[in-house]
Amino acid sequence: MIQPLTPNTQAIMLLTAPLIAGRGETTRDLLSLGEYNRLAVILRQKQKQPADLLAPDAQELIEDCAKPFGRARLDALLGRGFLLSQAVERWNARAIWVISRADAKYPRRLKARLKEDAPPLLYGCGDIALLEKGGLAVVGSRHVDDELVGFAEGVGRLSADAHRNIVSGGAKGIDRAAMHGALVAGGDVAGVMADSLDRAALARENREPLMEGRLVLISPYDPAAGFNVGHAMQRNKLIYALADTALVVTSDFEKGGTWAGAIEQLDRLHFVPIFVRNGDNAGKGNSALLSRGGKPWPNPRGVQEFEMAFTAAVGSVAAELKQDTLPLTLREEPSACEPALVAEKAEAVAGSRQLPAAISKASAEVELMTAVRNILRRELIEPRTEEEISDLLEVTKPQAKAWLARLEAEAVVERVTKPKPVRFRTVKNVDRLL
Repeated sequence: MIQPLTPNTQAIMLLTAPLIAGRGETTRDLLSLGEYNRLAVILRQKQKQPADLLAPDAQELIEDCAKPFGRARLDALLGRGFLLSQAVERWNARAIWVISRADAKYPRRLKARLKEDAPPLLYGCGDIALLEKGGLAVVGSRHVDDELVGFAEGVGRLSADAHRNIVSGGAKGIDRAAMHGALVAGGDVAGVMADSLDRAALARENREPLMEGRLVLISPYDPAAGFNVGHAMQRNKLIYALADTALVVTSDFEKGGTWAGAIEQLDRLHFVPIFVRNGDNAGKGNSALLSRGGKPWPNPRGVQEFEMAFTAAVGSVAAELKQDTLPLTLREEPSACEPALVAEKAEAVAGSRQLPAAISKASAEVELMTAVRNILRRELIEPRTEEEISDLLEVTKPQAKAWLARLEAEAVVERVTKPKPVRFRTVKNVDRLL
């Protein structure tokens, strides 16, 4: 039975969720993640919760909270109650639940590791308790041959035999192969979807493990949302954050979501140790990840060898997750702390974050464009053709061409016409322009 939304979750959904009905999308000016974090600080200063914005006597509180965003904007978002009820009815019919950062069941691993980047909302189907079990994250490219599919399925089966969860992204190719191998062997699986959660919740192959409590599917994006390259790349953080260690089965070299997610973990985030499949046929991408700090996958031949490799890699993960390191902005519920101390901490967080006061409409498009801009600034040090860039971003050529035209107008990238073909590269000193 789907539990009803908590009042806090209802308020957070009204402020941040698109509430897609069928294939149509709302055009409301939703609060971005950064803006919602800022609002959470304001509420915290006043010892209030998001749900207090829905109270009959909330006008003064709304007025105070609306100062950075505009009263009309906040009123419009909070007035979407009927649209919310329609969306919830649709999700309930698909056994989809919703939790927010203000709920006790929100995964501790996401808050502890992602901190301010933890999604305000999670949509899901299946046993939410599986999100606290950690396990082995298995990631890899979508387009792979039968040999690699069999390899990933074997890893899933071995993980299940060792009573370790598989955490993956639900995409075709390596992700689904590892998840399938674990489920067939009777194991538990957590899948982090970048799109189409509502279809995955109804898929025939998922229904039995969902009902048996062996599979949970989650997404930080509306269950009806379609594929979006920015969402797919951002989803990688959640996969790693929910695991104890990870295995990259195969990655393209310097392109694609698998490469970007692994490099982000190895170079900056360091959520978990990362194994990389090695050997003569590992490929250029895998070899590069090993040179950047990935650990060679030991190819365990049985449960005992698997458990030894897993345990050795995990190290201090459990101790790290027990620490109470959550920033103030993630504690939407009131604290028992003295009000003056709460206000002092909130002001410090607000001052250090320097979050933007407002964004344009279509905030999702703005966030996607920011992700594309950052990727191309980094990857176009050496010139690339439109075709190479569309492969890098895993989008169609017309989409890549549209983004390049915009970034060229912003003087972020420039075209190189000689020698042919036409290529694009990052403008020198571009950081000074942004």
